[in-house]
Amino acid sequence: MAQELLPESVDDTAPQNGTGAPTEAASYVPDQADLDAIAEVEDRFLDRELSWLRFNQRVLELAEDTDLPLLERARYLAIFASNLDEFFMVRVAGLKRRIATGLAVRAASGKMPREVLETIWTQAGTLAHRHAATFRDLVAPALRAEGIELVRWGDLDRDEQRVCKRLFRDRVFPVLTPLAVDPAHPFPYISGLSLNLAVVVRNPRTNKQHFARVKVPSNFDRFVALGNQRFVPLEDVIGAHLVRLFPGMEVLEAHTFRVTRNEDVEVEEDDAENLLAALEKELLRRKFGPPVRLEVEESITPAVLELLVSELDISEEEVVRLPGPLDLRGLHGIADLAREELKYPAFVPSTHPLLAEVESSAPVDVFKALRRNDVMLHHPYDSFATSVQRFIEQAAADPHVLAIKQTVYRTSGDSPIIDALIDAADAGKQVLALVEIKARFDEQANIRWARKLEQAGCHVVYGLVGLKTHCKLAMVVRDEPEGIRRYTHIGTGNYNSKTARMYEDLGLLTTNETIGDDVAHLFNNLSGWSRKARYDELLVAPDSVRSGLTDQIHAEIAHHRAGRPSGIRFKVNSLVDEQVIDSLYLASREGVPVELFIRGICALRPGVPGLSENITVRSILGRFLEHSRIFWFGNGGQPVAWIGSADMMHRNLDRRVEVLVRLPTAANVAEVGRLLDEAFADTTEAWVLGPDGDWVRHRGAVHFQEALIATHRMRRHG
Repeated sequence: MAQELLPESVDDTAPQNGTGAPTEAASYVPDQADLDAIAEVEDRFLDRELSWLRFNQRVLELAEDTDLPLLERARYLAIFASNLDEFFMVRVAGLKRRIATGLAVRAASGKMPREVLETIWTQAGTLAHRHAATFRDLVAPALRAEGIELVRWGDLDRDEQRVCKRLFRDRVFPVLTPLAVDPAHPFPYISGLSLNLAVVVRNPRTNKQHFARVKVPSNFDRFVALGNQRFVPLEDVIGAHLVRLFPGMEVLEAHTFRVTRNEDVEVEEDDAENLLAALEKELLRRKFGPPVRLEVEESITPAVLELLVSELDISEEEVVRLPGPLDLRGLHGIADLAREELKYPAFVPSTHPLLAEVESSAPVDVFKALRRNDVMLHHPYDSFATSVQRFIEQAAADPHVLAIKQTVYRTSGDSPIIDALIDAADAGKQVLALVEIKARFDEQANIRWARKLEQAGCHVVYGLVGLKTHCKLAMVVRDEPEGIRRYTHIGTGNYNSKTARMYEDLGLLTTNETIGDDVAHLFNNLSGWSRKARYDELLVAPDSVRSGLTDQIHAEIAHHRAGRPSGIRFKVNSLVDEQVIDSLYLASREGVPVELFIRGICALRPGVPGLSENITVRSILGRFLEHSRIFWFGNGGQPVAWIGSADMMHRNLDRRVEVLVRLPTAANVAEVGRLLDEAFADTTEAWVLGPDGDWVRHRGAVHFQEALIATHRMRRHG
């Protein structure tokens, strides 16, 4: 039903959606025998879950890299830990749920969920131990050599112990709540990702032993600063003062443990009159999701471990024994230390030249600038604050602006974008905010934003039933002497001023009338009952992203057969969709060169004789998170390129509203072409994927992101 509100699919064999392919090229129809030959290759897909683990292994390899700044290596350890937590909360939990509900169908890789889960336990356990060893044997000693020490309680001198005693007495002790376990006190609920102490005490009068749980409060620094850049884990401070929590009892044991729970959210929207209320109810239920992993320090005694396993109803294979300290996400705090010589050199984004102030210090008039030229933005190299944020803020303040329409998927806690939309509504402008309140792990924040926007008088809608609205769109409608003009922004990343400094993304600011018309119709489709059969310059999921891209892939085959220049280059976060992969296999078999830049998951096997020998896959990781999506085609010598929000995954192509826009000018296409040239150059450092699913690090002379920083600095000073 939801899909009926989106444009209808059109003839797959006809030129459509502005692909720009010549008619004779776009008329290619794959031969069924060729499609059948590809389909008969049973092991042509890598498993997506195991591919993700290999992605996190690449993050860990950055932490192990002694050529990188030391505090950045500590941060990569924290990122690895956060990534693995989310993987268990969502992906492993999903596998367990499918097994438990009897929906355990074979994956495209040919593996059953139970097989995948067993492999995950082995590989994730190996990575977790490697992660702990990297901290203990490589990063911690290197930090110590630089005067930054992460020590345990037994390493503290008397003065440091006195500092910790005061901290415990004055600040920590008042917030602790020991929870006993006995016939009158059932085993307490252990919240997901919380750090806990399993404590065994003995009553000296009865000689009877008792168990208690003490939760390590999360609103304190994970590592307690002792002065002189020495730090001790907070749980060590608590553990050393447990006698204060259990007066009159003898403390026998204290062991740190941590539980990961299923924290994916499911909302049956069709059964809920109020989507916000239904989601809030489900978020409460998330806190009580079943456990999927138990992490314990390897020093834990068998009796305490047996109690935890029994009470948490967790299997032995879901227990991970690690050297302490657990939960190294706290290394973000260490990485934030003011030791700039141990970090990447400081980088300040610059204003795009077409939006830069020329003579005065006053901000440039964004609308005047866009009337002269479209602007292709590349964040974080191009400043988000002086481009997209300024675009919305000037629209809110401009008396000639009649309306602002924008999608909000994830935004920052003190979002200037949200504030600008509220200001616009206060000024009497028509404001439409399409808020996706089901953005995973940002649901609570987005509910708050939705209500705040509604109270300000904005029109707030929540998209289509059954589909997440993931596209990144903003449109400003302005009354000008020549008539109404639409200014449009289409991006690959969220309207979040904080992540825009860390995430690599592309965005197009344009006054192109056809694109503006397409975006206007799409907003009407999402907010009302408008219908539009097709778009001229957009591909829109769930209807036309997959079919539009496969059409263009087929067109490249026709160009190759006709002797015209051909080639396919994708840059995405993940490539999983079987139909898209099979189309790329078909192009490879026909001789079309295919280059894929994939940050995370890749289910395609490159370099397989007779199937994918013309496909290369590489991954680049670094100080910025590569997040943009680009789809570039040689197109017979007249390249075309699309950018947008969609990854090549089932959820994006079938269960989300995603948008790709065809770049409207040859200059735009050439700009992303140069970006891809550098990414795929043999001299650029990257990981290269082999047919067995293993990634091998290719050491090159050029560090992709550092080269782009240098280029933008030259542009700023040139």
